[in-house]
Amino acid sequence: MSHVSRKNLLFVLFLMLMVVVVAACTPAPAQPGAAQSESADGGVTVVGMGEAFGEPDQARVMLGVETFAESVAEATSANESDVQAILAALQAIGIESADIQTSNYSLWAEQRYGENGPEGIAGYRVANQVNVTIRDIAQVGAVIGAVTEAGANSIHGVSFSVADPAALEAEARAAAIDNAREKAASLAELSGVELGEVVSVSEVVRQPGIMEGMGGAARDEAAQLAAPSIAPGELSYSVQVQVTFAIQ
Repeated sequence: MSHVSRKNLLFVLFLMLMVVVVAACTPAPAQPGAAQSESADGGVTVVGMGEAFGEPDQARVMLGVETFAESVAEATSANESDVQAILAALQAIGIESADIQTSNYSLWAEQRYGENGPEGIAGYRVANQVNVTIRDIAQVGAVIGAVTEAGANSIHGVSFSVADPAALEAEARAAAIDNAREKAASLAELSGVELGEVVSVSEVVRQPGIMEGMGGAARDEAAQLAAPSIAPGELSYSVQVQVTFAIQ
């Protein structure tokens, strides 16, 4: 083969190789429906809110007694005596022992102060507090009155709740889904698109329920109330859901 023929052959092979490389790098033509698949990956995402209301059927109160004496032995003994009286009063009114739980027990020395600062220990103070669950909502006032008479001198609040909130949560959840659908429909209309099926849905975890309560009261104030009137009011359970709708 002559030098010229060999050169022409190499040139032809080079051209064939370039054609193959160009063909490999050229993107394939779009297939029908590719744009619809891409749109299906998007959608309209909204957060829906739902709320349900119900009457509480149980209450919780934190109560206790503080005592002061010149010695630790006297303070702890007096405190224990008052606590036992309080527990007996709770038992007499029908509160189960399983619904009484110690929440705080403290002992500390109180200083005596003069013109030049601390002058020594004046005595010792003991605080013992318990959380009491009241299963009968109508007994709240009677419980507070009974423990006050038994020696309780600190009541730090009453909170109300629903023993089984499942029904209220389900109602709030359904309302949240409806709210999400309304929001998505409004956004779709404003954007000139049509909603499709639900693509994903998730619940935003929140603290369930809003509990109403009463403030603390010292024994002197509570003694004047005896059996105070307690208004349980109404509880609100709220749920948030995040929903993504496809676009048709």
